[in-house]
Amino acid sequence: MLLAHGSGGAMSHELIERRLLAHLSNATLARLDDAAVLPWHGRLAFTTDSYVVSPIVFSGGDIGRLAVCGTVNDLAMMGARPVALSLALIIEEGLPLTTLDTVTRSVQAACAEAGVDIVTGDTKVVNRGKADGLFITTSGIGVVPDGVDISGHRAQLGDRILVSGTIAEHGVAIMSAREGLSFSTTTSSDCAPLNGLVQTMVEACAGALHCMRDPTRGGVASTLNELAAQSGAAFVIDENAIPVRPEVRAACEMLGLDPLYVANEGKLVAIVEPSRASRLLEIMRAHPLGRNAADIGEVVDGKPGRVMMRTHLGPTRLIQMLAGELLPRIC
Repeated sequence: MLLAHGSGGAMSHELIERRLLAHLSNATLARLDDAAVLPWHGRLAFTTDSYVVSPIVFSGGDIGRLAVCGTVNDLAMMGARPVALSLALIIEEGLPLTTLDTVTRSVQAACAEAGVDIVTGDTKVVNRGKADGLFITTSGIGVVPDGVDISGHRAQLGDRILVSGTIAEHGVAIMSAREGLSFSTTTSSDCAPLNGLVQTMVEACAGALHCMRDPTRGGVASTLNELAAQSGAAFVIDENAIPVRPEVRAACEMLGLDPLYVANEGKLVAIVEPSRASRLLEIMRAHPLGRNAADIGEVVDGKPGRVMMRTHLGPTRLIQMLAGELLPRIC
């Protein structure tokens, strides 16, 4: 990659045509207009996020898959069906073009998996040492179906707290790749688009879904603290109910990490009406991305914003928001 690839001239056009459109093109993007024109009706959800991860490629994914899945999942947590994404690349001079090809192919594969297109974007090239390889910003829009009202403010007394599967896999995979660690069993990122799982949940139990959130940076612990604070509610979770793969638990113990605070990129937390929780859990477990779903706790009468955990030894302990930086450059 050369600085001239970001000049706006012939080399920029060559980069876009040969390296980006070659993998990402669709009818809307191929027009190369200054903005995409899309049909619209109903309520829209809109989100944006930037992705910085080291290393760029890791077991189970790369920064491109991470960007698509992260933005799709943010839309899905509102019950929205993703419609279109934008993709902005900040590329460091010297990045191998083969790495860029790997990332753009991964973007397209993740888009196909999620059933969404990249419809607009931007590319910039910066001086060597100014971008740590590649930064990506994605934005997304989605349509919220009628009757869906999901918000972090809606947790209610008695609601059950569900998680869609085993936790902490993304953070452990990144740390393993970054530090060159190896374990007896390969640990891969759980990075995946959750909109298909969410759609089955919404279709079956839309009115029973009060809150959803994907527990990325800060892990499940920070996510629960966010939701408890937003809703002005108290949560209690059960340590024995929290699903963690044995190899991930072992890796966390070796690294001195608590799985509750480690990032996920293919899991969700749902807070649901208690009368529908068992049915929703069955629906989640019937989907490939929810087969290890579990009921981990409930909304209780207590100090607003507080999250407690019943430990496997019996006593309860306070689960606080992550303080400081656990794993740098994680997503």
